[in-house]
Amino acid sequence: MGALMARRLVAAGFEVTAWNRTPGEPVPGARMADSARSAFAGADLVITMLTDGTAVSDVLFGDANAVAALDAGTLLVEMSTIGPDAVAEIRSRLPEPVAMVDAPVRGSLPQAESGALDIYAGGTDPDVARARPALDVLGAVRHVGPLGSGAALKLTVMSVTIPMQVMLAETLAYAAELGLDRATVLDALDGTPVAPLLQRVKPALDGDTRTLFSLSLAAKDLALSAGSEAGTDVLGVAASARARLAEAARAGFGDRDVTAIFSYLADGAQPVTRVRKVNPASVPPPVGHYSHAVRVGDLVFVAGQLAVDKDGNLVGDGDIAAQAEHVFDCIDRILADQGASMADLVSIRHFLTDISLLDQYRAVVRKWVPAPPPASTLVQVANLARPGLLVEVDVIASVAGR
Repeated sequence: MGALMARRLVAAGFEVTAWNRTPGEPVPGARMADSARSAFAGADLVITMLTDGTAVSDVLFGDANAVAALDAGTLLVEMSTIGPDAVAEIRSRLPEPVAMVDAPVRGSLPQAESGALDIYAGGTDPDVARARPALDVLGAVRHVGPLGSGAALKLTVMSVTIPMQVMLAETLAYAAELGLDRATVLDALDGTPVAPLLQRVKPALDGDTRTLFSLSLAAKDLALSAGSEAGTDVLGVAASARARLAEAARAGFGDRDVTAIFSYLADGAQPVTRVRKVNPASVPPPVGHYSHAVRVGDLVFVAGQLAVDKDGNLVGDGDIAAQAEHVFDCIDRILADQGASMADLVSIRHFLTDISLLDQYRAVVRKWVPAPPPASTLVQVANLARPGLLVEVDVIASVAGR
């Protein structure tokens, strides 16, 4: 998307400096920078189009601290789909003299190439007016309100358009189970309000495998809306669609176009609420007859983790800090396998064989478990599964939207 947008700006006569986080083809006519900081230096207007909020934050405020290269008066136009909370967080960290507009887009690669994106702009009247000459080259601009409004509207629109595709995929899978011919079903649907959607998905149903908007990005967008505080109680359909897409992404469809959800469901996907046993290769195997974790819906239950290496040997003999480090590293890896982190913990239980070591143990916990912490229980026990073990920890984490 970003490269196609940069091409249009070059063609429109703008002096463009481009930088990409991943190696790729240079943008003809643009100066290619070797870092974000170099690209930002001396710019009057900076456009960011990145995968998610984490990527935007890393580019702006990460190790390179690219934002430090922005001159007073520079206008930052953030066009990624990151949600209003992330927009507010970025604004709070920007230097005061740097102006900001959020302008996420609706559309994918063909619209980026042709300049037909729908652009939802949020910001002050002067800032949006200043951004318009560049944005008008990229698509149709709607100034929808103050900063953050563009991001909010994008999530609102995606909360309808993506679930509609998932619902259509489920409908076709259901029709196949009933023995109906797909062409007959599509012809019947062509006379209903979903007819415009069929034009988007028919090429994929006919075998077009191009990725215009990846399934994993669609799942990410729905996670921002249905998983947000505002959306949790009202976006039930979007939450279900998010779960379907997340399931398909874990099954290997994430890099394919979002329309791959049709193939996934046609191949006989299991219900999203099924019980899944999780044993990542990134941690030592279980030491008994159990799985490291079990996933049910939006929750992951991680079994008690022990200070045991891949060969079954004790780690950190007599050292509770070393054992705790190993235990929390294993928990972190198990959660990462499911797209979650320590910040997603709902509950944690600590089992210690010697309560006098509590202070040493707590120092490790504070390192691994971010504030505000989850619900917690800590007890002293007489023994653990093997001699020499000083601590065991199990957790429950939310993986909503992952």
